[in-house]
Amino acid sequence: MSGIPVGEPVSAADSQELFERWRRDRDRDARDELIARFLPLARKLARRYVQSSEPYDDLVQVASLGLVKAVERFDPDRGFAFTSFAVPTIVGELKRYFRDTGWAIHVDRGAQERARKINEARQAISARTGRPPRVDELAQYLELSEEEVLDGLQVAEAYGTVSLDAPVAGEEDASRLDAIGDEDTRLGLVDDQTTIFAAAKHLPQREREILYLRFGEDLTQSEIAERVGVSQMQVSRLLRRSLHRLRQLTGETR
Repeated sequence: MSGIPVGEPVSAADSQELFERWRRDRDRDARDELIARFLPLARKLARRYVQSSEPYDDLVQVASLGLVKAVERFDPDRGFAFTSFAVPTIVGELKRYFRDTGWAIHVDRGAQERARKINEARQAISARTGRPPRVDELAQYLELSEEEVLDGLQVAEAYGTVSLDAPVAGEEDASRLDAIGDEDTRLGLVDDQTTIFAAAKHLPQREREILYLRFGEDLTQSEIAERVGVSQMQVSRLLRRSLHRLRQLTGETR
């Protein structure tokens, strides 16, 4: 095992060194840096399941938990890439989450009626505002407490639930859960992204933000321009300059 310079900050170390620090010394700073570097992978995998009724933020939390488990269990001495180990670990965590929360339950008549009214209110408010309603808006519309609305929303999701393990018609050995996601062909780029994000710490704050929005959140240049309050031309220029500097930085560290 190669030696690691004593006192070297985790932000300047490559991922292999960070895994060695975690496995050898249980360095929590190294573990936390690895989790931060690979969060884009967790988000990409969570995005596979956005067609489900679960909020995207909840899916990201579940995927992030899977990422933490993957980082803590990964053994770099086995000779394969971390992403090869992390992807099935994170996907497994997401599937367990769906299996734990996706069962059908008995719903009494009063709860069914409340769930029906909440669904009608959601449609009415969405038609008026052009967006999904907040819980406080539903509570005001229905003259209910927010706690009653939350309970009703849970019932509405449970009512008529179909098992995610149920087979898909015409698909042999395939379940509804398998049909939710699809293959993300860009997962192979995650290792390169972690190198980029580590080197990006040497760039100005605005350029780091634009790089993150482009490669971490997968926003277009026009979306980035609107988010940070500059023109699309400025975004394009800053991206070119940042990427040129990153090529120099990553070339120096490899």
